Amino acid sequence: MTNHKLLEVKELKKYFQLEKGKILKAVDRISFDIYKGETFGLVGESGCGKSTTGRTIIGLYDSTDGEVLYDGKNVHTLSEKEKLSFYRSMQMIFQDPYASLNPRSTVREIIAEPMEAHNLYRDKKEQMERIYQLLEDVGLNRDHANRYPHEFSGGQRQRIGIARALALNPDFIIADEPISALDVSVQAQIVNLLKKLQKEKGLTFLFIAHDLSMVKHISNRIGVMYLGHMVELTESKELYKKPLHPYTQALLSAIPIPDPDVEDERERMIIQGEIPSPINPPSGCVFRTRCPVAMEACASLKPKWKEVEEQHFVACHLYDNEITKDHDEVAVTK
Repeated sequence: MTNHKLLEVKELKKYFQLEKGKILKAVDRISFDIYKGETFGLVGESGCGKSTTGRTIIGLYDSTDGEVLYDGKNVHTLSEKEKLSFYRSMQMIFQDPYASLNPRSTVREIIAEPMEAHNLYRDKKEQMERIYQLLEDVGLNRDHANRYPHEFSGGQRQRIGIARALALNPDFIIADEPISALDVSVQAQIVNLLKKLQKEKGLTFLFIAHDLSMVKHISNRIGVMYLGHMVELTESKELYKKPLHPYTQALLSAIPIPDPDVEDERERMIIQGEIPSPINPPSGCVFRTRCPVAMEACASLKPKWKEVEEQHFVACHLYDNEITKDHDEVAVTK
């Protein structure tokens, strides 16, 4: 990991216009940076907006507001020529290896497709050698090139998806829940493969997932999302050692510990209720309706995004001295 900011997300918003004038606020003013060579984990419950964030970054969705800067250039204002260069540099691994591969194409055709779209390897022999090399890089072999997706297991299909993402020699890969559709026994293999490829090729990853225990093993830093908002961001080890936001604390307390004695004795933090609708999010702090330590101020004031400790950012009124002081004074008077 270097000090070079490869990706800068600034106040990004992605709203979807629905029928009857309703607006779904999928991503609501989130900011974070990703440095060259690192893996940035983005986690949260289903429906929190993390996949929409990834798709907006790569340009599959147009942003409603805010900026996405890749190597200093705004992704959403690129010319057609600049877009070609951008898509060679940034690729995506999709969640469902069954749906993301064309069942009518052979593995060779699937991997060759991005190469042909970008006019690479006009010499067919050279292109074929590149495809063979990519298959070997992801743990498959040359014989697999002429087979069809239905002939492979879920883990093998995801390896094919990874090979396709690597076809253009990208610098940055968005991995959108790449292990959630796989068996638990295969998940670790795919994570280890991504770590190996990162080391060999100097890749940078945005790793999107809802499984905090798996994200820990691959990420340098982790951002936690809730209902379209970023609520906490820090280094991976720090997040697991000292989570600050009540939502992060609850997510971590839900991860089972293999030691039965420790598991029996530890205190669980249970989140009550269902995640609210992003069409009609709560006022003030969006987590307040489920937060076990919500204060009066949480209903009316949005928490500020602030650096509480070095490189540890959180959006929570518990870490706003003015609000906690007022809360303590009210509690004393009562």
